[in-house]
Amino acid sequence: MAAVETDVLIVGSGPAGASAALALSTYGIDNILVTRDGRLADTPRAHITNQRTMEVLRDLGVEQDVVAKATPQHLMGNTVFCTSLAGEELGRVRSWGNAPLVQAEHELASPTRMCDMPQHLLEPILVNAAIERGTRLRFHTAYTSFEQDDHGVTATVDDRLRGDTYQIRAKYLIGADGGRSRVAEHAGLPMRGHMGVAGSINIVFRADLSKYVAHRPATLYWVLAPGATVGGIGAGLVRCVRPWNEWLIVWGYDVASGPPDLTEDYALSVVRKLVGDDEIPVTVTSTSAWTVNEMYAERYSNRRVLCAGDATHRHPPSNGLGSNTSIQDSYNLAWKLKLVLDGTAAPSLLDSYDAERAPIGKQVVERANKSIVETAPIFEALDGLAPQTPEQLHRNIAARKSDTPEAADQRARLREAIARKVYEFNAHGVDLNHRYTSSAVIPDGTAEPGYDRDPELHYQPTTRPGAKLPHAWLTAGTRNLSTLDLGGQGRFTLITGIGGQCWADAARLAGKEFGLDIATAVIGPGQEYEDPYGDWARLREIAESGALLVRPDNHVAFRSFDNAEDAAGILARALGRLLGWERPEAPRVRSGSESRHGRGRPLGQPSGAAPFAPPGTTEGPTRPLD
Repeated sequence: MAAVETDVLIVGSGPAGASAALALSTYGIDNILVTRDGRLADTPRAHITNQRTMEVLRDLGVEQDVVAKATPQHLMGNTVFCTSLAGEELGRVRSWGNAPLVQAEHELASPTRMCDMPQHLLEPILVNAAIERGTRLRFHTAYTSFEQDDHGVTATVDDRLRGDTYQIRAKYLIGADGGRSRVAEHAGLPMRGHMGVAGSINIVFRADLSKYVAHRPATLYWVLAPGATVGGIGAGLVRCVRPWNEWLIVWGYDVASGPPDLTEDYALSVVRKLVGDDEIPVTVTSTSAWTVNEMYAERYSNRRVLCAGDATHRHPPSNGLGSNTSIQDSYNLAWKLKLVLDGTAAPSLLDSYDAERAPIGKQVVERANKSIVETAPIFEALDGLAPQTPEQLHRNIAARKSDTPEAADQRARLREAIARKVYEFNAHGVDLNHRYTSSAVIPDGTAEPGYDRDPELHYQPTTRPGAKLPHAWLTAGTRNLSTLDLGGQGRFTLITGIGGQCWADAARLAGKEFGLDIATAVIGPGQEYEDPYGDWARLREIAESGALLVRPDNHVAFRSFDNAEDAAGILARALGRLLGWERPEAPRVRSGSESRHGRGRPLGQPSGAAPFAPPGTTEGPTRPLD
């Protein structure tokens, strides 16, 4: 049997695989998505969706679909520490951007809002949109092995319905097959860390708990409970899936002894223990066991095999970074694959994927595991980590109410320990302070600006090459739009101001030379885009006549502080270097009509528009932004 052919084969339909398929199909790249399972995620799993991920989903055209089904930010407002939901509260942390000062930082940082979007609701949005745009999805299809050569990858898969085996021939293979990735294993990706450092159980259940939670809306309720070992902490976790009647409990077990028998009676006993009410009707819908991991890949690719998501960074759910980092991996990779596959960029552009995303994966794994350690002082303040009876623990908790110096010290230590959890529940800088260094970023000779405040807690915008383009609200006639809306759509964007016409002209010439659709945006009074609040003028860090070249993922690729006599030559050399060509030359670009089965469209081209011309032919448009 002849091999099935595609440009990109994606193994795994989780957040990384589904978003890779969506981005590639949006860019007109033929792809096949395979999953060994017979359905998408059927349990909530990952859920926190941060602003950077919402920006990605905004660019890929599914932001409003997610917002419509997600729990909004204001209902995520607290993280509560208690003895049970019906029991005594020990303290709260304003979380997920809901502290007043942090909320202002969120508003200034992005046109999007974070939300709580459970994985079983997110995956169908991503996958359905990908299929609508051209992805071919195969359920019950298990990846078994691959062989690669200079021209592509041949993967062998098992059809679990028919019981036979066949091959898929792709130019590139993306391994997005989770924390026990066979693709990453077969690719020989070097890993650091350990798997299975602690054991946890998920119990999904339905119960109307509104009388215990509606007055203190939260995503997470941490319950101090003797015998719990979540991540090595003496607590259980009650997580809201849908306010206020669908829930997920995380309960620990001794990984050395293995998980307990997950009977319905066992699950109900844990639910009753953490809720603290034996009379409320409860329906357990699923149970599962999993392990806490602390592992990251030092490299994400091996020639034509590239991995993303949990295949490369494996960590506990602390900070809510898992699906966010996975989706951002794929977003970073997809536009690079597009340019390499259509011949606009050299294959060396893909080296920047390793250079840019591997440090983020390492940071995420370390931050998530550090957050677990930072929970211990809460229980230390209550002498809650030492082995003891429930009665002794309750006496320790009650002791903080006494009018004694010891109790006053205990109260102070507890307040300080709970306040410290902002590093898990309000780590805005971890979410947004991604500054890349790679061959896909052209240095401008300036020093790394560093941070004025704690870089884990606070986002600090900059236009220095490698950073995410700062958000500022602009107007275009009666429309309000973000600077981030100027970019994206799978294309490069040149942003300048009054006096920067030389850069707009240079972008037009470079687009023709390299076969790129480079959008241009001129910001200033009387221009297509205006800066009514003056926010962009404060953020841009360049003169009005300077320029920023923004990549398809809205990271700054190149910056010039002012206009230049040889703007065309400077920009062409920068693009040539970024795209991996020693000289600013571009090979022929495949038009959208040449994509297999006619799916998709050329990079950045709206439906119905004429395709841009290959280099050396009639000049293609540098069209205004929609």
